[in-house]
Formats: sequence, C-alpha cells, structure tokens
Amino acid sequence: MNFDDYVYLFFLVFSIGFGLFYRQLPDAQSKRKIGALVGFSIVLIVSRLHILHILLTIFVNSLIILYFSKRYCHIISFVFSFIYLIFFRTTIYFGIPYPPSHTNLVQMILTLKLVGLAFEVNSSHINTKKKDEAKKTNEEIAQNELHNIDLTFLDIFCYSINYIGVLTGPYYKYQTYYDHLYKPFNKYDDYKSTIKKRLLPFVPIFAAIYLLTDYLWPLSYTATIEFEQRSFLYRYWYIWPTFLNFRMRIYIGLILSECVCVLGGMGVYPRFCKNQPGNGPTEHFVKLHEICDNEDILSSIEYNYKTVLNINPYGTEFYPTLREGMRNWNITVQYWLAMCIYKRFPYKKFRTFATMFVSGVWHGVYSGYYISVGMIPFGLIVEDLWVQILLKDEFYMPKNLGYVIMLFLKMQFFSYAALAFSLLHVDKIIHYYNSVYHWIILFYIVLYIVGKKLLKNKRNKLVENKVETTNEKIEYIKK
Repeated sequence: MNFDDYVYLFFLVFSIGFGLFYRQLPDAQSKRKIGALVGFSIVLIVSRLHILHILLTIFVNSLIILYFSKRYCHIISFVFSFIYLIFFRTTIYFGIPYPPSHTNLVQMILTLKLVGLAFEVNSSHINTKKKDEAKKTNEEIAQNELHNIDLTFLDIFCYSINYIGVLTGPYYKYQTYYDHLYKPFNKYDDYKSTIKKRLLPFVPIFAAIYLLTDYLWPLSYTATIEFEQRSFLYRYWYIWPTFLNFRMRIYIGLILSECVCVLGGMGVYPRFCKNQPGNGPTEHFVKLHEICDNEDILSSIEYNYKTVLNINPYGTEFYPTLREGMRNWNITVQYWLAMCIYKRFPYKKFRTFATMFVSGVWHGVYSGYYISVGMIPFGLIVEDLWVQILLKDEFYMPKNLGYVIMLFLKMQFFSYAALAFSLLHVDKIIHYYNSVYHWIILFYIVLYIVGKKLLKNKRNKLVENKVETTNEKIEYIKK
C-alpha cells in the first residue's frame, strides 16, 4: 500500500464513523448543510488549491442545468464535463500543475453525478410531455411526482459535494440524495444488520488476500530483467495473482464505500419497491408515497440498500461470462453508463463501442485504460459464440462442464485485460504482452474461428434432426 491508499482508507473509515452522527441529525436542512460542509472539507484537504477544478465544474454545470433548455441540457452537460475531465488530466501541458490523485477521484464521481443530474432533468421533462395527465394511471402520476425535479444552485452544490461518496463513490442519483433528506426510511432501517452482512466475513478475508498477493507477487516485478528471464508459463501465470490482488483491492474499496452510504442513510428504500442499483425504486410508487406518514407501517416493513449496491463479489467471481462479470462490477457506474450512454446513443450498432469508449475516457487518459477497455468488445464477440455452443444446451458436452470452461475463459481474459488497466503506461503494457507473445489475443482469434465452425455444425445438425423428426411424423401419419 502506498501513501495515497492510506489517505483513501482513512477518509473511508472516517466517513463510515461520521455516518453514525449524520443519520441522527434532526432535520433535512441540517443534514444538507453539514453533509456538504464535511464533503467540502474532505475535498479541500485532499485537493488544496486544485479544489478550484471541482468548484468550476459544479458552477458551469449548474448554469447548464438551471438555464439551458431541458431538451438539450443533458447533451451540453455531457460534452462540457467530459471535455473538462480530459483537460483536468492534461493540465501539465497547459502549464498548470497536475492535480493530486484523490482530486481525480473526486472529479470522476462528480462528472457522473452532474451529467447524471442533467439526464434526470431531461428525463423528467420528457416524461411530463408523454401523456396528458388525465390519461396517466395513478402509478405513472406517482412515479412522475417522485422524479419531478425542482432545483436551485444550492441544491446542486450540496448534492455534488455531500461527503457520502464524494471521494469514493458509489454513484447515486439526485432523487436518491433528495429522498435520504426528506423521506423517513433511514429512521426505521436495520442498518447494523446491513453493515454486518456487507463486512463480515469477507472484507477481512479480502484484506488478507490483498496484502499477501501484494507482498508475494508485486505488479512492479513484471518490469524487471529477472522477470524476463523467467519461463513463458511463469510470465503468463503471473497475471493470475496480480488480477487477484487487483480484485481484492477493488472489493474492499467498493464495499467500504457502500458502508458509508448505509451509515449515512443514503439509498435505503422499502424492499417491496424492487430497488435497482443506481436507480432506486422501480415499482409501487403510490404505496411508497402513501406510507411515508404512517409510522406503524414504516416500522414494520423490510428495507434494503440495493440502490447503492456497488459490487457483487460472488457474481464477479463465479458467473461464467464477461457480460455477467461486468454487470456485477462497479454496478452503479454500470447503471450510469447503461442509462446515459448505451440506451441514449442514437446508433444501436455502435452502442457497445460508444459505452466502452466513454468508460475509457472516464477512467483516465492513460493508454492502459483504452487498451484494457478496448479488448472487451472483441472478448464479448468470441464469448457470445461459445455461450451458444456450451451453455445453451448439452449438444457438445454437459452444461456443468461448459460452465467450468466458460468461467475459466472469462477469468483468463479479464486477467489479461486487467493487467493493462493496472500498468497504465503503453511501454510497460507492450513490454509485458510481448513477453507472453500476445497469447490471449491469438488464442481468442483461434477460439473465434473454431467457434464459428462448431456453431455452424451444431445448427446444421439441429436442422437435420428437425427434418428427420418431421419426416418420421409424416410417415407415422401415413401409416
């Protein structure tokens, strides 16, 4: 662990502890002001003078959201925020000192929140225009009321800078932030049980694995002469412990970030609302509105924090495909990418590419991010073939064996791609990939060619079987 990791961990632990005080504050205005003040203090400590980047981003986006047409404000906000994010990471070329790494984390989550807010405003505007009020069902009216957004500059500032997630995430919508202030759910939830379930027993295990792998198989070893002299199998195998180390580090950070939300009462809703990560309630909006003033019901129903669920380690580790693995990794950011990029991108054919490209830009300007993310579409193309071959039925082999093979292939590809994400610099990445002869890429090209052949054979055989079955039925009828 380096110094930045200790700073990151300190503010995570501080935010978790502060949540015990924060959730007890008596009214919404106190929460709003104190949450923003603490968040501002955290950003100022880690950023110092570079906090000007944060304040400028908030100010300009506030002007866009408040004064530009609601039909286009989301596009303008997106363009400005991502151009500024690129500038923020290249300030050294303009004679401005490079911001600290923690300020980069703040800028990243701030970009999602402000662009996401502009999309919320646009969606609210679209929904109000869809139908006449007289033709809407009670559920639609309640949903529109829940998502109706009336903003001031202070609202935007306090949402942007609230201490919950300001440094570490997860992403949450403005509606989620508003509800944690004005809805009573966090007065009745069993937050202690939620915290216990998220932390134990896995976080201590993740921490132990992280420290062990970081000590035994440091990433920096891949750049040494001694590593080059190792056998090909060892050089290739080395991606497994480094990816394990990478996963454990992310798991710990994202789970602790969720705990900040839970202790602060952010993202809690009744379970019957079928809450989705990043989104919040998806059903029973009328009932949700009606129970807010009924203490007997509020104290008797079950709640969850699925809205701020940011990582599912089991799904990441044991679901057999790249798609499922990604859906369970940094889930609230995946939601943002799906809702703001994938579903809104006008050309369906290029939606996956556009989403991956925006994800790469958001993560950073290092070439490693683009190399890593850029591999994913190719991996998905190959994977889709083999899912049809191995997981759809038992044409070639039992599904259980197909599951094991797909899981192995998924972890192989993720490990290979994640190394570029960790090494960052193109010279280090090419150096390592050259040392293993770009094995995974070549292997996946072979998998694609073989997969196309096997899938064609399978389809032809199924057609033949269908024809034979039909002929047998005809012969039987004739008899």
